[in-house]
Amino acid sequence: MKRVLVTGGGTGIGRAIAHCFAGAGHGVTIAGRRLAPLEETARGHDITVRTADVTDEASVAALFEQEFDVVIANAGAGTATKVADTTLAQWNATLAVNLTGTFLTFREALRDMPQGGRLIAIASTAALQGGSNIAAYAAAKHGVLGLVRSLAKEVAKKELTCNAICPGFVDTEMAEAAITGVMGRFEVNRERATKMVVSGNPQGRLIDPAEVAATALWLASDAARSINGHALSVSGGEI
Repeated sequence: MKRVLVTGGGTGIGRAIAHCFAGAGHGVTIAGRRLAPLEETARGHDITVRTADVTDEASVAALFEQEFDVVIANAGAGTATKVADTTLAQWNATLAVNLTGTFLTFREALRDMPQGGRLIAIASTAALQGGSNIAAYAAAKHGVLGLVRSLAKEVAKKELTCNAICPGFVDTEMAEAAITGVMGRFEVNRERATKMVVSGNPQGRLIDPAEVAATALWLASDAARSINGHALSVSGGEI
């Protein structure tokens, strides 16, 4: 049994990852700012709940009163805004949760991570390409990928690995917000808006969060011990 920490574990991809690892018999701790969704995720599962803000150094440090074998930096957020309309506050907030939060989580994990440990960042296909109206989010996720690739070289001789999973549009609250935004912006129905949102995915569909969770479970396994510094695209062939 491995001890696993998942940030942003109350909803979406984080919830799917928590359930996947718990179902595989691992000891799972989930963290997030809001207690209610964390408790909802944990209900019926052997999952420990911790409230934390990944943008706050002391809050992240408090999560690591115990050591973890697998640390999954999943907490993130983003909104669709043109660069010209993006305020400095919006820019800083996006980088804080997506990039700085990953840095703080990984830095703290490394202070006492055992041999064979796994660091996994949930990035995005936005880490591999640009996109209209998502400059702050894409910049943050590009930064996450740079952090992962650099850290992978630092930890390689310690028998640790650091990788990123880069999903396309996943069937989560974030995708729902994107679909709703497209409906309003282009005055189209939900079916048409969904097709527009997933148009970059050659399979033409939203990705199931369980697919991302299964990828994380594999990266945490002994079978993936030589996978290090990799950006694994889970996107139906988008990139």
